[in-house]
Amino acid sequence: MSTPNLTRRQQEIYEYLLTHLHEFPHPPTLDELCDALGLSSRGSLHKQLQALIKEGLIEPMHNQRRGVRLAQAPAEEEEFNSDGNELPLYGRIAAGQPIEAIANPETITVPPPLRTENPCYVLEVKGDSMIEEGILDGDWVVIEQRDHARNGEIVVALVDGEAATLKRIEQQQGKVVLHPANSDMQSMSFPPEQVQIQGVLVGQMRSYH
Repeated sequence: MSTPNLTRRQQEIYEYLLTHLHEFPHPPTLDELCDALGLSSRGSLHKQLQALIKEGLIEPMHNQRRGVRLAQAPAEEEEFNSDGNELPLYGRIAAGQPIEAIANPETITVPPPLRTENPCYVLEVKGDSMIEEGILDGDWVVIEQRDHARNGEIVVALVDGEAATLKRIEQQQGKVVLHPANSDMQSMSFPPEQVQIQGVLVGQMRSYH
């Protein structure tokens, strides 16, 4: 896809995002995108992304922790989700551990009642931090991709840009508390700038064999 108003370098970056953005377990930060593109200058990449924002090709980055998102889904992804039943399985998530990303995500069938009309993805649960909510090791959770949540919702939270965890969120003045659903585990409290919401739980699936 060629965009006339872009420089060659901007076009290369945009085509990379179209082709590879789905391989990241969460919208990539500038540092992550620099590493993936083999670039040494974060400032230079930021200028190129600003040009793509001006062209309406990626969403504005109001804060850098939000990550880079395409303004609209690529045609391949739209076709992929056209029947509403197939979603990407991005990896595995455990309490206090990074998402184990799948470089080339598989697809998994998700009935329409278990997802929303907004972009969604699936993670496999590892561990027992949410067992008292009925979320068990080996379950698949359907996550609506967004960067905000209401208090009490179960979210995928990225802490310090590294550790992703599935927890119930409580947002207070000056802090964010992530609550497990396991009486043997303690809640975790962080300054708001350390926590990035990656999505909100909207569905759950389980296999009994």
